[in-house]
Amino acid sequence: MKTLTRLTITTALAASMALPALADISNRTITISNGIAESHPVGNGVAAMRECIDEKTEGAWTINAFWSSALGDDLTATQALRSGTQEMVITSSSPLVGIEPALGVFDLPFLFSDSEEADAILDGEFGDFMNERLEAVGLVNLAYWENGFRNLTNSVRPVERLEDFDGMRVRVMQNNIFLDTFQALGTNATPMAFGEVFTALETRAIDAQENPYVTIDTSQFYEVQGYLSATQHAYTPFLALFSGPIFNTYSETEQQILRDCAVVGRDVQRSVSRELSDVSLANVQAAGMQFNEISAEEMDRIRAAVEGVYATHADSIGVDVIDRMQAELNALRGN
Repeated sequence: MKTLTRLTITTALAASMALPALADISNRTITISNGIAESHPVGNGVAAMRECIDEKTEGAWTINAFWSSALGDDLTATQALRSGTQEMVITSSSPLVGIEPALGVFDLPFLFSDSEEADAILDGEFGDFMNERLEAVGLVNLAYWENGFRNLTNSVRPVERLEDFDGMRVRVMQNNIFLDTFQALGTNATPMAFGEVFTALETRAIDAQENPYVTIDTSQFYEVQGYLSATQHAYTPFLALFSGPIFNTYSETEQQILRDCAVVGRDVQRSVSRELSDVSLANVQAAGMQFNEISAEEMDRIRAAVEGVYATHADSIGVDVIDRMQAELNALRGN
């Protein structure tokens, strides 16, 4: 009887300790907007995040994900977060520099050497520093996911040297750093929302676009582009952004669930993205795209052509932001 009493008391105490957490979880529906297709690794990340949330909330939350800009482009969706009319968007950092100019640091050409270096910066103190700036404009970055290294496709010719960029009509993301980078390379750069790119390529309104291999594959750009060149000119992260006004109405328990499950989604999404990068490159070649790498000598010429972009945008990004990024990169590289 004493043993049974002790077990009953222990069980009751455990239940009472769990009750506050459960009581802090309300029934909620969370809408997630994406500019890319569900077949992209972001789809795997969202699935992992949904599973995590379902487990932690015991099914109290419903996650509704919308793909391929079904709810509008990423900038429009992000503005909806700031106004508190939508919960979440997973977006590249690049369209958001008009909201937080410091995000432009991620668009600077040839910033990161590899994905491991990018992870260390994004998941470390610099990433926290950027998250604080985002919170000041009404956005909560739950985690940095991966968009990846960007490469050029076009319907004109292989890009094997600097001069091959000349006159090419290239779609770039809607920010001035990408615009200036590609203008410095001699192209006719055209800012455009991602959801409009396929049709613009198909109708030959533009000749070219630039994205990671997985996005090129999952967006089926091989249907309207003949050439793929390994420029790796930029690495851009995805941000798993949540509405600041809505986030502030959640309990601390709910806020932590969002953060924890976004990290679970991040780890799955990054892993799948990296596994699929080589697969996607093979896929687009099998679909008929002509692929080429660029010699080290020509890559040096290309990098030199865009060096001025750093100085041009130092004031808009913030000299302190660029200096902080470069200091952390130097520390990582042992410089």
